[in-house]
Amino acid sequence: MEVILNKDVANIGKAGQVIKAKDGFARNFLIPNGLAVPLNTVNLKKLEEDKQRKTLQQEKLKKEADELSLKISGLSLTIPVLTQEEDKLYGSIGIVELLASLKEEGIELEKNKIALTEPLKALGIYEVPVKLHPEVTAKLKVWIVKK
Repeated sequence: MEVILNKDVANIGKAGQVIKAKDGFARNFLIPNGLAVPLNTVNLKKLEEDKQRKTLQQEKLKKEADELSLKISGLSLTIPVLTQEEDKLYGSIGIVELLASLKEEGIELEKNKIALTEPLKALGIYEVPVKLHPEVTAKLKVWIVKK
């Protein structure tokens, strides 16, 4: 029996995939648990519509990420900090501080978008990668200066 998977099923397939399953497994497990629907013209048409909708949604998200990437790449954040005698910081600049500075500029992002591997601990100019979309990454220029 051929079925269309609604959800990812371990060792069987991914959501939206058409698979061949034994009749008993499909009728007694996959279909009753909502993991799959029988393959017919109506369900196949619905699957195609869902794929088109997801594709359009992904294109829209990518376009928005591209626009935000241009805005972030053109931005230069200056963060004044207190320093010790040898220009060492009294702490460090991390993701939270970067998010606060971006928010002051009118850009709100989630924590997981900033790909900072370790906090910035010295004065200088840094380029911090910002992952906006799986295919779009922007470089944020950060200037850490003395207060």
